Amino acid sequence: MPINTDTQAFIMHCGEMGSRWGFNRTVGQICALLVITPEPISAEQIAEALSISRSNVSMGLKELQSWRLIQLSHKPGDRKEYFDATASIWEMAQTIFEERLKREVDPTLSLLRSQLLAHEGDATYGQQRLQEIHDLLELTTAWATALNGMQPATLQQLMKLGSGVTKVLGLKDKLKR
Repeated sequence: MPINTDTQAFIMHCGEMGSRWGFNRTVGQICALLVITPEPISAEQIAEALSISRSNVSMGLKELQSWRLIQLSHKPGDRKEYFDATASIWEMAQTIFEERLKREVDPTLSLLRSQLLAHEGDATYGQQRLQEIHDLLELTTAWATALNGMQPATLQQLMKLGSGVTKVLGLKDKLKR
């Protein structure tokens, strides 16, 4: 499966970004390849295209399946398993948000809640700061979850408004402080 130079640059970049997105390099590269490949491809094709071992491909595919970003399919008369990206880019972004929330934010909120309950009524500086962090995460999570539940077209419209939203809400002057 030949890959042109521009495609290879994109795949390599996604591999480098993988660690920032919560994946390792190989998983990022596999995900990028599957996103830009129009038809489902086999693990052998992935290994060949990316010049990585079949075992690394297998582990990467399992990781991407655990993130719900790829799907497995079969072709009639062929025993191989084929993989492709599960959905539109917008739906993949929503899935990544949901998974990161579940893996990163939810445990932090759980810890904060238990700490705050264990020391309820404690007015120390540390407890006040923990409460502030908790409240910020709760508010941000609620807002982001509401956005994540929107249809992609609605979310795109909202995003295109950009800073215009602050004008509508009369917040422009308040933001400069």
